[in-house]
Amino acid sequence: MNRDISFSSQQENRFYQGAAATLVANALQAVNFLGDRFMRKSQHSLSAIEDLYRHSMDSAFSVTEAFLVTGAPHASAYYPRDFAWFYPDILDPETIMDAQDAVRRARLLEKSVRLLLQAVRADVVTTTIVPAGRGRYLGVNYFSRPSDTLLGILAGLQQMLSAERRASSYLAMSQCAHAGRLLLAEYGADLKRAILKLASELDPFDANGARYLLCDASCPRSAATDTRAERRRFVTNACVYTTFVWGEQLGIVDENELKRLLGRDLAEYKKGLLRLFGKDGYIRHSLDGPAGAPASMVALDFVSVHRGFWDMNDPSERALFAATTNLILGEPRFRIPSTFHFLVSADNPRNKMIHKIAAPAYQGRSSWPTFNVEFADRMLDFDEFSGSNTYRSCAQGILKDIRTATEVHGGYQELISEQGLKYRTWAYKGAVAHSWFPRFLSVWRRAYGTPLLQWNA
Repeated sequence: MNRDISFSSQQENRFYQGAAATLVANALQAVNFLGDRFMRKSQHSLSAIEDLYRHSMDSAFSVTEAFLVTGAPHASAYYPRDFAWFYPDILDPETIMDAQDAVRRARLLEKSVRLLLQAVRADVVTTTIVPAGRGRYLGVNYFSRPSDTLLGILAGLQQMLSAERRASSYLAMSQCAHAGRLLLAEYGADLKRAILKLASELDPFDANGARYLLCDASCPRSAATDTRAERRRFVTNACVYTTFVWGEQLGIVDENELKRLLGRDLAEYKKGLLRLFGKDGYIRHSLDGPAGAPASMVALDFVSVHRGFWDMNDPSERALFAATTNLILGEPRFRIPSTFHFLVSADNPRNKMIHKIAAPAYQGRSSWPTFNVEFADRMLDFDEFSGSNTYRSCAQGILKDIRTATEVHGGYQELISEQGLKYRTWAYKGAVAHSWFPRFLSVWRRAYGTPLLQWNA
């Protein structure tokens, strides 16, 4: 039964950042990880995909949740970028079980986006927001300034605004879209200020007699695999470009304003990034680092985000995507044996000391199911725009193996180890990524033409 949503009321929240805030946030996160390490309960004893999904959605969108997070040990902190990378389809009607589920999702999305917009207004644009009690939040960067935080906020807002354009009988959709319009009107000026500030922070980078603009020319910027601590990465710069494009599409910034800061229009800016990172005929993960075999120079996170950098309209862009994809498909080190589970990279990346102790393969020799889902979706984008069936069977194989792993491990995993097992380290026992599950269902429907699960609305 449809019903009205009681959206969050205005609340006076305070945001802090700086050395003291970082110290307190680190202490709180240490407590969170230790608590998870010693107190996490055993996973739900379910194996049927429908039962696993229902349990996951009840957990992910519980009315007791204050913010949309995964079931990972670091879930006590809030990550704005996740709305772009990991939660783009939580309002897909075909993934919603019933009207009550729709209401819970819409309410939690609005609460989350509102909090992030309040942080932007307070000029706290960080990778991570840690709740510190009584309406107080600490903004902290792990491990460098963000390239995709604004992108995530725009993605959450964009999903709210487009909710009523989806074919759905749920009243919650139109109510969520209305709430999104109110948020855009209230916080649009704050977002504009933050986006223009990001544009002003880009640095010139000279290569091969041409001048480019990078967000991380002189120091690292974070993205979904931020702990590599590398400069001049493709994914960080692709996120910044997408932020500008989405900001323009939402009417927050005018392209002429961006052009004045960038010295070029957005189309030229994108062509420059493709030319710079694709100079070898494939998309290189980073311009830094020693030379090596082509497969060692690419990483799975090049697929970027849903409706992000890759639009596949241009034949040369499709050629770069195909060449990079084929390198990953053809290199055994990218794949868990006998599966279509692809690892983030062929070689273990640079690790900081904490990752050697707590999560040694988190950014490299492990499989992120959500990255694999996006890999499959970009393959389907390629086939759609090229008028071919080049990658559909591979995309289907990826999704089929993720379904199998979900049933075997008792839920949609955040990470899978290099051996195809649950990802476990001393401080990271393995997590069920509840909130990522709907995206998997959305791409499954696209790949197979029929839904994996059907609900009686």
